[in-house]
Amino acid sequence: MGVVPVAILPTERASSFVLTIDGRPQSCVDLAEPERLEFDYVRRIGDVLDAWSVPGAPARVLHVGGGAMTIPRYVASTRPGSSQIVLEPATEVTELVRRELPLPRRSGVKVRPVDGRTGLDELRSGSVDLVVVDAFAAGRVPGELVTAECGAAYARVLAGRGLLLLNLVDAAPFAWTRRVVAAIRESLPFLMLSAEPATLRARRPGNVLLVAGLAGVPVAELAARAATGGAPYRVLDGRRVSDTVGGGQAFRDGDAVDGPVSM
Repeated sequence: MGVVPVAILPTERASSFVLTIDGRPQSCVDLAEPERLEFDYVRRIGDVLDAWSVPGAPARVLHVGGGAMTIPRYVASTRPGSSQIVLEPATEVTELVRRELPLPRRSGVKVRPVDGRTGLDELRSGSVDLVVVDAFAAGRVPGELVTAECGAAYARVLAGRGLLLLNLVDAAPFAWTRRVVAAIRESLPFLMLSAEPATLRARRPGNVLLVAGLAGVPVAELAARAATGGAPYRVLDGRRVSDTVGGGQAFRDGDAVDGPVSM
């Protein structure tokens, strides 16, 4: 297998850059304004992070997949004093980002060069408040990150009111997402889902953000944000998650399938 090309490209904004992997835009970072989130699905992740617990309070965050560290930078800016661990096995990506888009000093971000499943196994039970999974290999979400066994691992490391944020890519009728929802729901029973209206209406593929918790998810607050943001999106509560993407057979470690190719 050849080396996957990785590049950091400038944008129209002097302080903003895009990380591309194999020609696909992976992350967008604004060094001067880390709270500026360009990609719509990343803005949705930011909305969930803002809605968790007390706004601005420090959090213990685990990131499965790092890219250019867009979300870790966002957390460091919006929740100063947070402790963050990033699991990123692509060391060439991490080295490039450290060289060209370095994190601020005392950011509280520690990067571990391991895959998600290995990194999860190394963490203590109940040691994190938020788990953000935004990981791709060859443009696809790795199947090993969406199985029932992996869902149990997410639940184990989360504190009581913690949340899992899982970025998926799919298209109607969401056959793959249905199996992911079934797998995650076994250990994290409270669910919500957000997506662009065009994706839910089967007009085009898109990012589907699944949020899950042991004790609840901030549906009402996120629904309000979804209706008033610059890029409106739909929020589905647990019942509508079941109606829209329920009924699947949970992925297991023995039959995991990688997600559809991201656009």
